[in-house]
Amino acid sequence: MSEVTRRFRRRASAIPAARTFVQSTLAAWEINDPSRADDVLLCVSELATNALLHGSTGSEYFLVKLSETDARLRVEVHDTSRRRPRAKQPSAEAVNGRGLLLVNLLADGYGVEPRPSGKVVWSEFKVAARTLPSDGAGDVC
Repeated sequence: MSEVTRRFRRRASAIPAARTFVQSTLAAWEINDPSRADDVLLCVSELATNALLHGSTGSEYFLVKLSETDARLRVEVHDTSRRRPRAKQPSAEAVNGRGLLLVNLLADGYGVEPRPSGKVVWSEFKVAARTLPSDGAGDVC
């Protein structure tokens, strides 16, 4: 199993930074399927945006964790709120509220799990099995 984690400050620039972190990790792990990578990046954007806007109240950071095992890529976004996200049914005119609907559509699975200091929202994707580099840890962006 390979795993990498990075903590991001709660600010708008964290969303593209989280995408870049995931994109570079996918490249390092040689997960090169363009359609699958696009799905993963869109889900990371949605989950990180939710953590930034709704989940990390009272905290300066949120965390993004990627792991790969048994031909499955798991993307987790950890924040300090215990409030569970829920999918909305936005009107055609609404400009937001579709994030979890997109995650549900694009990922092979997603869910929410409590943790001692908040929650983790995760999504999983089937990927080709591969030999991956050793574990690593990231810095604050």
